[in-house]
Amino acid sequence: MARHTRTAALLAACILAVTATARAQTGQPVTLTQDDQLYTLDNGIIQIQVAKASGDLVSYRYKGTEMLATYLTPDGKPDLKKDPPGQRSDGLNRGMTDHQYGFWSHDAMGPAQPPVPPTCTVTIDPASNNGERAEVSVKGIANGRHMGTGPGAQQGGNFISDIEIRFDLGRGDSGAYTYCIFTHQPDYATTTITEARFCAKLNADFDWLSAGTKYNKPYPKSQERGEDKYVYTTIQSENPAFGWSSSTKQFGFYIINPSQEYMSGGPTKPEFLGHRDTNPVAAPCVLNYWRSSHYGGAEVDVNAGEKWVKVIGPFFLYANSGGDPEHLYEDAKAQAQKQIAQWPFSWVNAPEYAQKDQRSTVTGRIALSDPLMPADEKPALTHFHVGLTHAAWQAPAFQFGGRGGRGGRGAARGGRGAAPGANAPAPVSVAPVQMPPRMVDWQNDAKFYQFWTLATPDGQFSIPNVLPGTYTLHAFADGVLGEFAKADITVQAGKPLDLGSLNWTPVRHGKQLWDIGVANRNASEFFMANHSTDLDIALQYAKLFPNDITYTIGKSDYHKDWFFDQPPHNTDPAAHAAPFFGVVGQDGRTGAIGRATPFTIQFDLPSAPASGTATLRLAICGGGPRNPLAVAVNNKDVGRVRIQNDGTPKDHQISGMWYEREVPFDAALLQKGANTLTLTVPEGAVSDGVEYDYLRLELDENAKFTPAQ
Repeated sequence: MARHTRTAALLAACILAVTATARAQTGQPVTLTQDDQLYTLDNGIIQIQVAKASGDLVSYRYKGTEMLATYLTPDGKPDLKKDPPGQRSDGLNRGMTDHQYGFWSHDAMGPAQPPVPPTCTVTIDPASNNGERAEVSVKGIANGRHMGTGPGAQQGGNFISDIEIRFDLGRGDSGAYTYCIFTHQPDYATTTITEARFCAKLNADFDWLSAGTKYNKPYPKSQERGEDKYVYTTIQSENPAFGWSSSTKQFGFYIINPSQEYMSGGPTKPEFLGHRDTNPVAAPCVLNYWRSSHYGGAEVDVNAGEKWVKVIGPFFLYANSGGDPEHLYEDAKAQAQKQIAQWPFSWVNAPEYAQKDQRSTVTGRIALSDPLMPADEKPALTHFHVGLTHAAWQAPAFQFGGRGGRGGRGAARGGRGAAPGANAPAPVSVAPVQMPPRMVDWQNDAKFYQFWTLATPDGQFSIPNVLPGTYTLHAFADGVLGEFAKADITVQAGKPLDLGSLNWTPVRHGKQLWDIGVANRNASEFFMANHSTDLDIALQYAKLFPNDITYTIGKSDYHKDWFFDQPPHNTDPAAHAAPFFGVVGQDGRTGAIGRATPFTIQFDLPSAPASGTATLRLAICGGGPRNPLAVAVNNKDVGRVRIQNDGTPKDHQISGMWYEREVPFDAALLQKGANTLTLTVPEGAVSDGVEYDYLRLELDENAKFTPAQ
C-alpha cells in the first residue's frame, strides 16, 4: 500500500509538472495595470495586487480564488480601509501581528508624520517584452529615518536603510516572485534590524501545513489554541519548499527559496516555516525568515559610515491545485528543484543583484587526518558541509529585554503566560539587561551572504554562484568533533577558483578515554529526541528518570540511557504543560521550577595517570539555564560551564547554536578502577535545560596541568 501511495504521488506530481510546463509554453501575456493605490499584475493564472503605499502584497489570486486572508469589500476587492498597508491593523488583529495578507516585515513607508510616501516604479514593463514579464518596485528612502513595521519594530520603525520591495510575474508562471533590496548609505547612522521576514497569511480554506517530512499534516483552526507554534520549526536549508494546502479545495500555496545565500545561520539553522497566527483570526501563516531571534538568533548591525547592501531573494510564491496535500507538496518540492536550477535568475534587472557571469565556482578537497581517532570509530563523513562565509565580526553592545530592547522576542519571553482572554496572572515584567559586544560567526550572521554545499565523503566539494569577495572557508561533518576553517579566501568575479587539497586535522587534547553520542551538531541520537515537540517533554524526564541518570561507559546505550535534554528536575506534582506558553507550575505562573539535575558518568581506568591534563570536551547544541553547569570528577569540583541561552529546549528543537566548551583538570584526580564525572544543571525553570551534541574525555599525560587564574 505504501509503495502504491508513493507511486500515485509521483504520478500526480509528474502530471502537475507537465501541466505547468504546458502553461508556460502557451500562457497568455502578462498585463500590468495601476491606479493611485495598487499595481495589478496578471498572467491568467496568477493575479497579484501590490500596495503603492508600502509594498505589501494585498491580494494573491490563483485561478480567480483569493489565497490570502485579505479582508474583502462586498465586491471582492481588498478592503484597504479595514487593513491599511504599512500600518498596524486593529479589529480582530488587536495590534498583535500585522496584516491579514502578504508583507515584508520592513516595508517601504517612512515613519514621518505625515508618512513619507515611497517611490513607485515599473521596473519591467510587459508592453516592452510582448507580455513575457512584469515587475514593479516600491522603494522607501530612509534619509536618516527608521523604517519598518514588522514584529519587534519600535515606535516609528527600527532600521535605518533604504528599502526597495519588488514583485515580479512571468508568462505562464504559477506563482509570483518577490525580493527586497536593503541599502544603508554611508551617511546613515548606526542601526540594527530586529526580526525580518516575509509573511503570507492565507485564507481559511488552508488546513494542512507542509514544512518538512516531520510536519506534513493537518493543522485545523480548532487546533490553534492547543499547540505551541514553536513545534513547527525545522532546519530551514533542508526545506526549500514549504507552505499550506487545502484538503477540501485541493489547492496549495508555498514559498520556494531557490538559494540559501541570502538567509541567516547557514545549513544548520532551525527556523519557523509556518504556523497559525496567534490571534483570533488564526490565519495559516507561511514565513520566510532571513533574520530572526529564534534559537540563538542572527545579527544585522550596520555602522555609521558603512555602505551595506543586501538582496533578499528573489524567492517564488507558488500556487498549485488538482491533488491532495501530499501530491501538492511533492509538486512544490519538484518546482523547488526547477527554481534552484535557474539560480541566479537572468531576468533580474537590478545592479545590486549579481548575474551568473559576475559569480564564480570554488572547488577543492578537504582531507581528514586524525591520527588519535580510535581505529573502530573512523567516520563515514556524511553530511559533510563546506561553506564560504564572511569573516567573524563584532556586534556592538545592546540592551536585551525591557521596553525598547533589541532582539524583539527576547523581551517577550517572560510574557508567554496566557492566551488572550485567559484567566492568568499578568506577564512578569522583564528588567532590561545590558549585553556586552559579541563576536558574530556564520551561525548567527544575517548581515552577509553565505554559500554552502555538501562535499562527497572523500572531501571533494564545488560551491557554485559565489559572489566576489574575501571569505572564510568552513567545513564540518558527522562523526568529527570541531570545525575546519581557512581564512582569507579571495573570490574574483567570473574566475573559477580551485583551492586544491586542504588538510583538516581536528583538535585533540590527548588520547580518547571515552565518548558519548555522535558529533553531528544535534541531539537526535539521544533518548526521546523524537519527542522533543511534546508539550510536556520537560516534565517527562522526572517521570522517566526519578533518580536522575547514571551512565556507565561500555555498558549503557546513549540511545536509551541518555535523555536528549538535561533539564532541572521537576518536583511539582501540579506542574503541567500548556499550549504556546510552556510549563505551568503550582502557583499558576509560567516556568515551573525544578531542582538541580546531575548526570553521572561512570568509567573504569586500567591504571591511574602518573601526571598530565585531562580535558572534558562538551559539544553543546542548545541550552537555557541562567546559571553555569557544574562539573565534578570523583566528587571534586573541577569547573563551571556557561551555557548560552538560545531557547532550544524550551522551544522544542534538538539543535540550536552549536559550540564547544572545554573543562581541563588535573589528571591526578583520576584513579585506577572506578571513576565518576558528574554534570549538574542548576536549579531553575524545567524548560531551561542543556542539550548535548557529543561528549568526550581526553587525556594527555605529557601536558602539565596549570590551574586557571
